[in-house]
Amino acid sequence: MALKKSDLYSSLWASCDQLRGGMDASQYKDYILTLLFVKYVSDKAKADTSSLIDVPAGGSFKDMLAAKNDKEIGDRLNKIIAKLADANDLRNVIDLADFNDEEKLGKGKEMVDRLSKLVTIFDDLDFRGSRAEGDDLLGDAYEYLMRHFATEAGKSKGQFYTPAEVSRILAKVVGIGSDTRQDQTVYDPACGSGSLLLKAAAEAPRGMSIYGQEKDNATWALSKMNMILHGNEIAEIEKGDTITSPHFTKGDHLRTFDYIVMNPPFSVKSWNNGLENEFGRFEFGRPPEKNGDFAFLLHALSSLKSNGKAAIILPHGVLFRGNAEGAIRTRLLKHGYIKGIIGLPPNLFYGTGIPACIVILDKENAQARTGVFMIDASKGFVKDGNKNRLRSQDIHKIVDSSIRQIEIPRYSRMVPMSEISNPKNDCNLNITRYIDSSDPEDLQDLSAHLHGGIPNTDLDALAPYWDAFPQLRGQLLKPNRPGYSDLTIDVGKVRQAILDSSEFQKFVDESKTITDDWFKSHRETLAGVDENTTPNDLIAVLGEDLLARFKPMPLLDEYDVYEQLMSYWHGTMHDDVFLVMNDGWLAAAKPRKTIEDKDRKLAESPDLVVGSGRSAQKYKMDLVPPALIVARYLSDQQTMIDELSIAEDEATRVLEEYLEEHTVEDGLLAEAMDDDKISKALVAARLRFAKRDQSDPDEIEALEKVAELYEAEAAIKKAAKDAQAELDLVTLKKYNDLSEPDVKSVVLDSKWLASVDRGVTSQVTSVAERLVRRLRELGTRYEDDVETLRLEEARLAERLRGHLASLGVN
Repeated sequence: MALKKSDLYSSLWASCDQLRGGMDASQYKDYILTLLFVKYVSDKAKADTSSLIDVPAGGSFKDMLAAKNDKEIGDRLNKIIAKLADANDLRNVIDLADFNDEEKLGKGKEMVDRLSKLVTIFDDLDFRGSRAEGDDLLGDAYEYLMRHFATEAGKSKGQFYTPAEVSRILAKVVGIGSDTRQDQTVYDPACGSGSLLLKAAAEAPRGMSIYGQEKDNATWALSKMNMILHGNEIAEIEKGDTITSPHFTKGDHLRTFDYIVMNPPFSVKSWNNGLENEFGRFEFGRPPEKNGDFAFLLHALSSLKSNGKAAIILPHGVLFRGNAEGAIRTRLLKHGYIKGIIGLPPNLFYGTGIPACIVILDKENAQARTGVFMIDASKGFVKDGNKNRLRSQDIHKIVDSSIRQIEIPRYSRMVPMSEISNPKNDCNLNITRYIDSSDPEDLQDLSAHLHGGIPNTDLDALAPYWDAFPQLRGQLLKPNRPGYSDLTIDVGKVRQAILDSSEFQKFVDESKTITDDWFKSHRETLAGVDENTTPNDLIAVLGEDLLARFKPMPLLDEYDVYEQLMSYWHGTMHDDVFLVMNDGWLAAAKPRKTIEDKDRKLAESPDLVVGSGRSAQKYKMDLVPPALIVARYLSDQQTMIDELSIAEDEATRVLEEYLEEHTVEDGLLAEAMDDDKISKALVAARLRFAKRDQSDPDEIEALEKVAELYEAEAAIKKAAKDAQAELDLVTLKKYNDLSEPDVKSVVLDSKWLASVDRGVTSQVTSVAERLVRRLRELGTRYEDDVETLRLEEARLAERLRGHLASLGVN
């Protein structure tokens, strides 16, 4: 049975635990990714005899397995990797990690154990069915590892990786899409590990010709491996400094490409050290000596074909810094090369915490360009540990706005060139000059504070709500005086009044109907998930349709609704699809024993436990959780357990009340207590003693009563426990009775649809909550006018005079 993707990643990441201590993440990533590479190409060669990678005898993962527990394992692994490297011209690419390094891996038995465990962990991974990145174990596992390596490496060494979310934005906004031809080219002059190039090429359905250059030797090797791991063996990745020694040249000029994506190092001070040939890159001006941001931008511009397009991540300073950079920026704007600018949230990248932007260059029809499309996306993110991360909805909103040039208040607009070149702006492209993304100021109304009433101007600002619920304003508000209104109900009852209103209920029903209709239209496709399904294509269709259906819905942000689906996809549904693709519906639904693997540091928490003690059997139900089986087929038994639980709570409450009443000092149960505590055993012991000594009859009666209560509580607890154990056993057996249609019905309706439905409902409820918060705020703010406060002051003054008089103070 296939493990969930998320569990496989955890297993893979646990392999890194074997290496921590002797080196940091920037070093041990080379060991992990080398093993991943050898395992992948070995599996690939077994499954595909036409594989471009030759796996020679003595150079496969099988040979690594044979070296397990050998005292010379480190040396043997090095030789195996060397054979594979020699057979494929990959010297200095896949053999950078020394598996015989005692300083990093330990000496003697420590090294043998560590490397043997590592090899064992990778043996459990099967890449023979690996396909396109994002749809298979390998691509996502690699992405997972790279993200974690970058996170652990921290500021100094995390620059080799561009977050996948940002890579997706660049790939889409640069214009690569379904119409992109296979012979078109994409180039990254500072390609790092190659993840950005691969994301860009993946947007083209038939792939693209890939070119890249990387200065750092280890990162260049990483990129070469990455290309092979993702089926791009013929990608041209060169090593060297792009600015001083560009490899893609034609005479005294640079070779040109259709698309460029790039996340260069920010503000490099030594960019021109050793620069001898400019290759015609600086015709718009030479960048300042101590800042290389525009050097990379101009390199990209010079590397574009006459209709080429580029998307480059740069620090915000390129938008507004003056002097040489200001002059370059002005010339680029006059030529129409700058098509768009996207301001990103801060702290997205691993190498730096400063906010960055995406500059979009486009040579096609540049002279006809009359403006720059700007987006302020700085507020759209979620906290993820010590970094910020773009959500699916943030990515989609940025891409939609950029490609379609949709103007959204306080978010995006087309800024005319006349406004940019106006002397007051002087070609300064700082986004905040053109887009004010701050929330409107909440002004206080002095007249309302003096005379009461909620200003109608504040209520009119809620027009979208009144448009959606035309009768609600009249139900909640009444005129006070010209320009002001009062709530018709107490401010504390506003929430319930809105939730109970027929218009809001209709709004809820409409939202549910849209969700149900959306799911119904895709139900057949979802029920048809099999080994040929492409998950990325599946979720793209589902997401786009859900987004389109909710777009006309008032008050609801369609991107918020979209995020409900996408977060569920990433958290659960993608795993489910992966299981069904690998095992089929029926097998994926079968319970399996939990995995407890010390080598992989994997200990799963069970979904169901049958039996107790040493004989307990622990099960995982990845696709169909037990709660869904119980709800669908065993609801009567669950109802009985719920009733027993209520009875148990009641028995405990009665017992605790009785104990509280009689365990006080000199109480009837005081003698049964030991160290201010009482228990069933203490009560029984005291009752025997009291009867033998013929103690106070009232005490004996109280002891007998509490003993009965203890017995009653124990009996009901046992009944509940037995009933739960019986239900667990019946639930486990029920899985064997499920047919494939049963499994599909439970998963599709009770799991997938129900979960998305809950997410959408939460967004609908939040619409009401926002209106409630604002009306409560306004109602409370202007509740007490000056006259009311004067009366309250007079009342309190009168009370104070009364108190003083009673004390004899005049």
